[in-house]
Amino acid sequence: MNAKTKQAKKNIAPSLMQWRFMVVVGVIFLVFAVLTARAAYIQVINPDILIERGDNRTLRVRNTAVYRGLVTDRHGEQLAVSVPAKAVWAHPPTVNDPAKAALQDTRRWEALAQVLGQNVDELIKKASSQDKKFVYLQRQVSPAMATFVENLDIPGVHLVDESRRFYPAGEVTAHVIGFTDVDDKGIEGIEKLYDEWLSGTPDSRTIRRDGKGRQVEVLLEKKGKTAQDIQLTIDQRIQSIAYRELKSAVHYYRATSGSAVVVDVNTGEVLAMVNSPSYNPNNRQGVSEHRIRNRAITDTFEPGSSVKPLAVISALEFGSANMDTVIDTSPGWKRLGGSIVRDSRNYGKLDLNGIIQKSSNIGTSKLALSVPKEFLLDTYYNMGLMSDTGTNLIGEREGLFNEQRRWSDFELSTLSFGYGLTVTTMQLARMYAILGNGGLKQPFSIIKSDEQKITERVISQGNADKLLSMMESVVEEGGSGRKARVPGYRVAGKTGTSRKAVKGGYGEQYVNIFAGVAPVSDPQIAVVVLINEPKGDLYYGGDTAAPVFSSIMSSSLQLLNVTPDAKDVSSIAKREAP
Repeated sequence: MNAKTKQAKKNIAPSLMQWRFMVVVGVIFLVFAVLTARAAYIQVINPDILIERGDNRTLRVRNTAVYRGLVTDRHGEQLAVSVPAKAVWAHPPTVNDPAKAALQDTRRWEALAQVLGQNVDELIKKASSQDKKFVYLQRQVSPAMATFVENLDIPGVHLVDESRRFYPAGEVTAHVIGFTDVDDKGIEGIEKLYDEWLSGTPDSRTIRRDGKGRQVEVLLEKKGKTAQDIQLTIDQRIQSIAYRELKSAVHYYRATSGSAVVVDVNTGEVLAMVNSPSYNPNNRQGVSEHRIRNRAITDTFEPGSSVKPLAVISALEFGSANMDTVIDTSPGWKRLGGSIVRDSRNYGKLDLNGIIQKSSNIGTSKLALSVPKEFLLDTYYNMGLMSDTGTNLIGEREGLFNEQRRWSDFELSTLSFGYGLTVTTMQLARMYAILGNGGLKQPFSIIKSDEQKITERVISQGNADKLLSMMESVVEEGGSGRKARVPGYRVAGKTGTSRKAVKGGYGEQYVNIFAGVAPVSDPQIAVVVLINEPKGDLYYGGDTAAPVFSSIMSSSLQLLNVTPDAKDVSSIAKREAP
């Protein structure tokens, strides 16, 4: 090898080494550039993904326990409370994890299915759902069931705290209070009507945890909404008595259903509202829908003779009759157009007191026809029979009244003895509350409040007092409501027996009513009792509804410490004197 060749190789070698060095350096710079670009992209341009992943591992929200507000009666007796409960839930990824072998222990799954009352195959299928990370197996389990589930110690099956609504009075107040669903949302009665008021939201804290699960930082604190309590006008003592008497009567007379309402005539506060049959809101399994509805405000009926006092008061208010007026009801029937109005027998000549006591259809018909049509219809409207009662309860109906331009004498006549219109038990109670309050009309209330109610005078005090005196004769000898008497108190009331309408006319099913107020000397409460479709030989209001009225009214007056009527007390003292 000559000198030139050796020199050429020496010149070429350093060039090759330099080129390789540059390649390596370039690659290194490229890698760093890519890493820098990636880091910039992740941290500056689009940092949300990593932040979200980091937060999922370290951030937790802690909520305080929140319970639904209490519902109490007027004396603070608890009618609806929230109690702690547990829910059983599963974490499907853990259940499906072969390392945990949760699905292989069939005996524990069978025991879990048995205590929850579910099919074991369906339970396992639910707990091992492939597309979920949380699934409820059962809500609101009892403490004993929760302890059993905890002792089973099935991987992926856990317990979580929640609350359950409990109703101490059970079926007695079911139609008033209603109930909630498993998520504590009101779906019937007061629970639904005031759901937002009774519901609360929890206080929450957003915290950051370290790798060992320890709290290292409080990031956010949020104050929740406190659940509010509700106090009803209901008196649980009277409610219980009314329900007991009504339930017993419905069973004894083999009736389809029954309703009763007790109202303070001076304040318009509803003291009791019951229906039979009822249901247990704490266990609604298998309960049919017809048991859940509040019949006192939803079911309408033709009130029959219970509204006959309106024909009398219309004539007194208009001036077409006075206390000396005598109506000839002979011969016990009267033809109006192509139809006939009848009494049960010929009562002859009757004064206003006799018309009410004997419940004469002829008498009320003549009184109703003695006033202008508009005046008569206005009386029905003014007495609250064609509008809601003011309780604002869900499902309340306004009844049915076929307003028409032309009324025949027969239609006005039938209206006077309670046919041609339908009302609810609550509406009828409002009518009698107005009579007991001296002709003053005010809305009913179910929520205890200090707000002053707007009152309206719809009939004069004098005529209202006269009418009460007339209705007092209904429970005396010769009246149709003798079984409604209340020892020690003067009672003013009226029976009602109406046939139920069927296709093409009226059938053989009856609605029995007794409505009244007491004591007559100083009216305090109004009570309306309805017995729907009694079976057997007793199907008049004086035989079925009147005794229930007597029991409810007697107990209510005593519980409220209402002073007995002086006249009745003196007569009792004379009878007991030696």
